[in-house]
Amino acid sequence: MKINYDLKMEETIKEIKEKGEKKKLLVHSCCGPCSSAVLEYLNNFFEIDIYFYNPNITIEYEYQHRIIEQKEMIEKLEYNMNVIEGKYDPKDDFFDKVKGLEKEKEGGTRCYTCYDIRIGETARKAKEENYDFFTTVLSISPMKNVNYINELGEKYSKEYKIPFLYADFKKKNRYLRSIQISKELNMYRQDYCGCIFSKIERENYEKEKAEKEKIND
Repeated sequence: MKINYDLKMEETIKEIKEKGEKKKLLVHSCCGPCSSAVLEYLNNFFEIDIYFYNPNITIEYEYQHRIIEQKEMIEKLEYNMNVIEGKYDPKDDFFDKVKGLEKEKEGGTRCYTCYDIRIGETARKAKEENYDFFTTVLSISPMKNVNYINELGEKYSKEYKIPFLYADFKKKNRYLRSIQISKELNMYRQDYCGCIFSKIERENYEKEKAEKEKIND
């Protein structure tokens, strides 16, 4: 049976509101634009810190660009949130763990492993720092597998004994809202997920598209 993760999130939020106490939430973020609408919504119910742990961003200047954008977004919106930067080691924390999966298409086994790496580390950090919940903004993207994301959240919730905030953040027009916020703040929106493999796949797609358009002209 298909699980409505947005409804599960709303049920958790309802319980928190009824108790009248904001809980501490560690939110894994992949970038400012993806986190924008998520943080706007969750900020009403939680005390939030952002965990920027993304060793899958394999080009360093791209990584630096995204974390700067994340911090600047928080400042512009005047959110009372800390941006905690995780370890950045693409070789040990990404390349070694996706070895053998380099030729997988976007959305496949390599992406599942990438979610696993980041969600697992977020859970560990949340437990270590005594947060009440952890979650990730990854489900804001229509391109990401929401079932993978929430299954991994549940897995690490059990392992570290800390609640995972289930979610399907693209629901209720939050993905469109993230685009709107990004435009309002003149934010950099990348056109690929982060790893060099997704970058190459995106570039090949654009090249093939341009060639087809040239033929049709």
